Amino acid sequence: MKKLLVAFAAVAAFSAHAETITVAASPVPHAEILEFVKPALAKEGVDLQVKVFTDYVQPNVQVAEKRLDANFFQHQPYLDEFNKAKGTHLVSVGAVHLEPLGAYSSKHKKLDELPNGANVVIPNDATNGGRALLLLAKAGVITLKDPTNILSTIKDITGNPKGLKFRELEAATLPRVLTQVDLALINTNYALEAKLDPSKDALVIEGNDSPYVNILVTREDNKDSDAVKKLVAALHTPEVKKFIEEKYKGAIKPAF
Repeated sequence: MKKLLVAFAAVAAFSAHAETITVAASPVPHAEILEFVKPALAKEGVDLQVKVFTDYVQPNVQVAEKRLDANFFQHQPYLDEFNKAKGTHLVSVGAVHLEPLGAYSSKHKKLDELPNGANVVIPNDATNGGRALLLLAKAGVITLKDPTNILSTIKDITGNPKGLKFRELEAATLPRVLTQVDLALINTNYALEAKLDPSKDALVIEGNDSPYVNILVTREDNKDSDAVKKLVAALHTPEVKKFIEEKYKGAIKPAF
């Protein structure tokens, strides 16, 4: 009985002193990585609460409105564009991993097999849409006005030899329409959720020189808090590096 009371007292003491940090995350791999560091953070006196989102807008909105403390789902170009468009002042506090964007097809084995007038879908947000077009330009499928402009749009296509028909859809929906189109440009987190293997299934995929490293994001007034600092430190350990490498087998790469 005495041991039981001591255990209850220890739990109560931890609860009283634990600092809670609530983080929005995409299901795969972001939430999985956060769940992995939860026990280590608990030992540091931080109670990590992970809130899963499947869209790319609400996580930033809710952090900006102080409904959540941080988020983990995006890269710097997307954050820059979001801040500019929404007038927010969210900041990156640490790079964690890279998710190469790839082009997938359930109908064709190679890009040069795409027929004339093929239907191609790309993400409808500015940075990932531009990113998709840059990948296709690099692969020689299309040419762009400026092949270095990450905010390129369909209007910036200057050469389209096969007359590809482009449509923009929300990034999360792209795997679901894969069987209905000739080619879909899909972010790796959504590809993994759809049980696609980027290292095997992508017809073309970004290289290690990609600038789209995924980051932990918070508000300026929160970036120096103890909980945020401890979370960043927890995400940058050799254990996390090993977890990413072993679980995702090269589809996702550590960026630290």
